[in-house]
Amino acid sequence: MNILGINAYHANSSAALVCDGQLVSAVEEERFNRVKYAAGFPTHAIRHCLAEAGMTIGEIEHIAIPRDPWARVGTKLVYAVRMPRFALDRFRALRRFTGIHEELARAFDVAPEAIRAQYHRVEHHLAHLASAFFVSPFDQAAVLSADGLGDFASTMWAAGEGNRLEVNGAVAFPHSLGLYYTALSQYLGFWKFGDEYKVMGLAAYGEPAYHREFRRIVRPANGQGFSLGLEYFCHHRTGPEMTWQDSGKTPVLGRLFSPYLEKRLGDARAETEPVAKQHKDIAASLQIALEEAYVRLLNSLWQKTHQKAVCLAGGVAFNCVANGKLFDQTPFTEVYVQPAAGDGGLSVGAAYYVHHQILGRPRSFVMDHAYWGPQFTSEAIRLALESSAINDSFKIQKLSDEELVRRTAGHIADGKIVGWFQGRAEWGPRALGNRSILADPRRVEMKDTLNRRIKHRESFRPFAPSILEEATAEYFERSHPSPFMNLAYAVRPEKRAAIPAPTHVDGTGRLQTVSRRNNPLYWALIKEFEKLTGVPVLLNTSFNENEPIVLKPQEAIDCFLRTRMDVLALGKYLIEKPENGEQAAGDRGAPNTRSPNPEPSTSN
Repeated sequence: MNILGINAYHANSSAALVCDGQLVSAVEEERFNRVKYAAGFPTHAIRHCLAEAGMTIGEIEHIAIPRDPWARVGTKLVYAVRMPRFALDRFRALRRFTGIHEELARAFDVAPEAIRAQYHRVEHHLAHLASAFFVSPFDQAAVLSADGLGDFASTMWAAGEGNRLEVNGAVAFPHSLGLYYTALSQYLGFWKFGDEYKVMGLAAYGEPAYHREFRRIVRPANGQGFSLGLEYFCHHRTGPEMTWQDSGKTPVLGRLFSPYLEKRLGDARAETEPVAKQHKDIAASLQIALEEAYVRLLNSLWQKTHQKAVCLAGGVAFNCVANGKLFDQTPFTEVYVQPAAGDGGLSVGAAYYVHHQILGRPRSFVMDHAYWGPQFTSEAIRLALESSAINDSFKIQKLSDEELVRRTAGHIADGKIVGWFQGRAEWGPRALGNRSILADPRRVEMKDTLNRRIKHRESFRPFAPSILEEATAEYFERSHPSPFMNLAYAVRPEKRAAIPAPTHVDGTGRLQTVSRRNNPLYWALIKEFEKLTGVPVLLNTSFNENEPIVLKPQEAIDCFLRTRMDVLALGKYLIEKPENGEQAAGDRGAPNTRSPNPEPSTSN
């Protein structure tokens, strides 16, 4: 049974292929067209999935689309009357969905009748729920999806058992934790699509001084955990203005907050305005209010299901700070958040919803790693090197895995910044040890060094620690696995001086636990670093520079050459740049374990 999941004409467009219940490949379109959060039709992603399986489009039996035009049709009609422009935009989007069959035929240069697959429309949040539960390790679990908006709902919860999901409730538009967080991110001057994670990082620098006001903005509601104080917003009057039909452009959202919010909190911050204490305190209050509503939802869900495990999906499930607190504030003792919990994951969810909920097939797959994207042969890497601008001044060696790990760990321990490109690309927005930039976590100055030399991003944004799974409890106050970097735990106070670079100002780390079974090469690298330094942790950030994470060898080489990375481990090849005296003297001294949490710059 071959099922193709397609998230199209929506942010984070993607494709996933499931054959006989096993995930063959999953990848987002942005990795191919190099447009962050790309929408439109995921032609390249679909082509890759089929090529990975050695299949043609004619061999696909079912196509799953995470969009159901008939879901909440009554609510949609009411808002169509109230907001004609918004309704027209939704109608145009729906028209594009009706043309998917012809789009596929064009993409694969076949006659439409050559595509014999049966199409299935899966409601947005059902696809999210399926993406969380059906690939989880749990036979029974509570399941929660929370995001901005999809099929006129923002939140849905269910009980999962075996190959079935039973929905217990939902929150409809206009009440939405996702739109709430986005609206306040805009107010704080972060207007780009996907900027919410920046505000989550900024929140750690403030105090919840506006907590009382935020309790009016996000309010408890019987039976659904929260409601919004709609006077603070405008999306219920104008519709959330969305521009995301074009795969060649980053999606854009219109203004979501109302003048009343500025009346209560003061003028919105301009994008170029310095980040002041007020903004940090508003970010902290915003985060606390989200966590309170999230915890209410989860506790209510536990009361309905009495399960020990919970599976989370939707954009809100990327709030690793909130996720990390659920063990202390809810009865749940186990949690699963798959690596593409946001809208990119809808393609996987829709495919598995069809496989299990519609076709009734038993479960046989667990997503215990994130490596579902393209990979490249050693020959392809060699050809990329030969055609690049790398010249004789670079030191290039082809090494065994053991020697590659030994040499790379030594470079990191010496304070060098390493690009690490191995195996299949990660599924989801996190670099998890196959498309990563790695550095020494012991050096307090490394965060600033990375920002100055490569990432060029806001100083208040933290980097992540990758830790050997078996060492988690030694360094963190929680030991529950976090393989996909979707949980933040407190670093043990006695260990904060040992890993200052990825320890955030609040003493937490958005960790990735690395298992030997799921990524033996990356595990071996961290283990070798531990042998050299006594620390089983690497600082890990995504292999990119203000672009989607690199996918191909040539993209990795280009990023290596245009930034001030020192070393590139590209498959079995180790490439070292010519020594730069300024870099060596100014950026690579002995490990410095002074205070790990300097105040952020007042500008971004």
